[in-house]
Amino acid sequence: MDVLQLDVSGRPQAWITTREAAVIYACDGVAWTLGEPCQVLRGGWQRVSGRQSRIEVHSIIAVRGTVPSRAWRQAPALSNAKLFARDRYVCAYCGHHCLPEDLTREHIHPTSRGGYDSWMNCITACRPCNGRKGSRLPEEANMSLLYLPYVPSLHEDMILRGRRILADQMEFLLASVPRSSRLHG
Repeated sequence: MDVLQLDVSGRPQAWITTREAAVIYACDGVAWTLGEPCQVLRGGWQRVSGRQSRIEVHSIIAVRGTVPSRAWRQAPALSNAKLFARDRYVCAYCGHHCLPEDLTREHIHPTSRGGYDSWMNCITACRPCNGRKGSRLPEEANMSLLYLPYVPSLHEDMILRGRRILADQMEFLLASVPRSSRLHG
């Protein structure tokens, strides 16, 4: 289970392990938390009091100070896994829902003809549709798009990374995702 790390303003920064979160707790680096504790880590015993140290790790933590953030300055990295998740594993040409291994990254404007490998030029396509379109533009292949590509927001990107997301983490992230996003679907 991963912890969603935020900056003090509530902007998502990273997915971190519970052990990494415990270090932040131990260094008094947590500004605030959301949700109930998701894991309790126990440490050594205090000689004077006889009590065991314990850290309750919440699923969402905001970290004090400045946290390096590159994600909000640029478009999220494009990967097949995130692209397929963005497009909900549906071929943009035929509309069939497919398994990830049956899908391909399709360039609307083919790279062989100067197209870029970017969120706005890539959609999910099944192997037969990708092969049928080939290195042509959709209109040249007489194939139309059933949906348009878009660049995911920072909050959407955190969801698309394919982690096991707890309900309170998903609720927090979806609250900042536009209602028009396919992730609400």
